[in-house]
Amino acid sequence: MSLNLDARSLAERATFTAASAAAKANVRIVDEHHRERLQDIEGLLVAIWGRSPHGAPIPFDLLRSISHAGCNVSAAYTPDGALCGAAAAIISPEGSTYSLIAGVLPGIADKGVGFALKQHQRAWSLARGIETMTWTFDPLVSRNARFNLSKLGAVTSVYKRNFYGAMQDDINANDESDRLVAVWPLSSARSIKCSEGLADDVSVPQGALSSVLEYGPDSKPALLQSEGNLWCRAPHDIVALRGSDAQEAALWRLQLREILEAAFASGYAASGVTRTGWYKLTPASTTTQ
Repeated sequence: MSLNLDARSLAERATFTAASAAAKANVRIVDEHHRERLQDIEGLLVAIWGRSPHGAPIPFDLLRSISHAGCNVSAAYTPDGALCGAAAAIISPEGSTYSLIAGVLPGIADKGVGFALKQHQRAWSLARGIETMTWTFDPLVSRNARFNLSKLGAVTSVYKRNFYGAMQDDINANDESDRLVAVWPLSSARSIKCSEGLADDVSVPQGALSSVLEYGPDSKPALLQSEGNLWCRAPHDIVALRGSDAQEAALWRLQLREILEAAFASGYAASGVTRTGWYKLTPASTTTQ
């Protein structure tokens, strides 16, 4: 696709910010095509998510096909050449990038590698004239939700129940696979700002706890209303909770499902998540793009 001057300038800026994010994370990120290294990526994904009865999260042969088809397999390497993160994406018939998976080795999640991988995917997409990326994520994993919505600049207003069926990998522990659909407008002013490290941080307004609409399974406020917005809370660490109290984890799934589905049906969109796991739900007509 031929890019006009503005689009070309945006793509070049995205390439620069992606390189800056990689440098800050002290990694090198490339579009991976080598067969042996694609095999290493399969192993990395297994190290992150474990194996299910179906095998690796994304097996080598599929990674090989994605790369061969001209779609994106990104790999992050440490200065000594060790693979530490990877992402894979395809192009949808509607002309958006659909990110299948992105993950970083445990222990370096706070180093900025995941952010650098997403910025690499963003630059890859914009260089091809693609201005939207989508993917799905578990609404109960508040850390990932904040990363997607507040740090990258994506929004969501679509809830999919049990998207994959029961998940049997090491992280999901047989939980139902409800997912939110993230939509990332790659060329929006908000996404550009986020790409340069200026996260769209949100916080629950003072006094909002005086308008509690629902309490969570832990008997603490879980749904608030303030200044025309709704605020709903996800548990602090759903992965740990699944291991310690599967019943409470299941109750969180049902409650968050009910709250988000009702909010989206009423015209709200989730546009940010606080550091303490509160989703900010705003009327879709006022959501910053």
